[in-house]
Order: sequence, then structure tokens, then C-alpha cells
Amino acid sequence: MELGSAEIAETIALKAVTLTHVRYHQGDLLGHALSWFSLLPVFIALGGFMSHFIFRRELQAMFFGLGLIVNEIVNQIIKELAHEARPLTCEALEMCDSNGWPSSHSQYMCFFSMYCTLLVTRRLHFADEFRRIFVALLPWPFALTVMYSRVYLGYHTTPQIIAGGSLGLLMGAGWFFLMNNIVSKWFPWVEDTSVCRYLRIKDSSHIPDVIGFEYRNSRDARRNPHKYEISTTNSDKVSQD
Repeated sequence: MELGSAEIAETIALKAVTLTHVRYHQGDLLGHALSWFSLLPVFIALGGFMSHFIFRRELQAMFFGLGLIVNEIVNQIIKELAHEARPLTCEALEMCDSNGWPSSHSQYMCFFSMYCTLLVTRRLHFADEFRRIFVALLPWPFALTVMYSRVYLGYHTTPQIIAGGSLGLLMGAGWFFLMNNIVSKWFPWVEDTSVCRYLRIKDSSHIPDVIGFEYRNSRDARRNPHKYEISTTNSDKVSQD
């Protein structure tokens, strides 16, 4: 006996991938926009850090990304321990089988924003104070929008996003202190390992103006190609020794 499509659908339980499972009311333009904002953690992780690793290969950014992974693991552990349900709208969103406290999206974005702000204000160098302030404040409107989207779309209650945001702030500040006061002292040693030399993984945090440094060296390499060909050959020889 063959089953129709309706009967087959009733006998198969399907589950969407939680990370990209975002729903909104049909015709709700604000909900549609907030649904995309809600995916910012995915874009940051896959687009931002993956592309940064491929093209920049900076130790500071790699440990930043590692911090976000640790932050997510901590969030999942706390969720399992607290075991607090999502709001009643979870039924329509097909999310009632997952825990809601604390909000992982809020925790992720607040960790990211806090670390970025501390990195900009305490480690990076800018040509003027306006640029420094602008970059330091840039992540926060996005973090607040993501947090608001989780309540608006019905995935979390307000206490759940406040809890997630607060934990993200604490972990972001703590991870920055750990990385830049303890771990960064080992960057020169890590940078000199055979793996990092082979993959060209580096630490540029000691250079005041990295963009200007690369710009000047790029122009100089065009004017004096022979000098840089010798430098590259010697560098490769040292890496093989």
C-alpha cells in the first residue's frame, strides 16, 4: 500500500538546523529584516573569521575566534544546567525542544562587541581619535538589534536575552584580559613554530599602524623588487632550516 505525500509527511519527523532556523510572520517587513539580523553570528563566524584566516592569518584574530567558540560552549553548558524553556511562541517556531536561557545569540554578539571595543581602545592604533571611537562603537548597534530580534521574533524572553548579553559582556572582557595580558606574551614563540612559519601565521600587534606598514612595504617592493626577492628567498631558507 502506497502512502500519499500527506501521510508520508505525518510519519517523518523533521528538524531544522537551529543555527539558521529563523522564522517570521509572513508580510512582516520588520520581522523579515530582523530575521536577517538574527543571522549575524553566522555571518561573523563563517564570513568574517574564515576570510580573515585565509587572507590575514593573525594570531590575535585566531584567539578571538577561539574565544567565541569557548563562549558558545559555555552557553550550551549553562542552558543544559538551567533547562529553562523558551516562550510560548516556541511551538509555532518549532523550537520547544531547545532551552532558552541564556540567549546564545545575545551572548555571542555581546562577547564579540566587548572584545572588539577593548581591542580597538587598548591595542590598536588609529590616525585620529574620531576613527578610534567610531570603530569602537560600531559593533554595538548590531548587537542590540540582534538581541531585540530574538524577542521580537519570539525565540526568547527579555530576561533570557539580558542574561545572555550580560554573560557575553563578562566573558568578552575576561577573554580579552586573558589573551592580551597572559597569552599574547607567548605570541612570538607561537609565531616562530614550524607550523606558523609554514602557514605564514603571524602577530602584527606590535606594529603601530599595520595598514600603513603594509602599504609602504608594498610600494617599496614594487620600486625595489630585487631587494624583496632576496628577502623572500632568505626567509624561505630560514623556514626550511
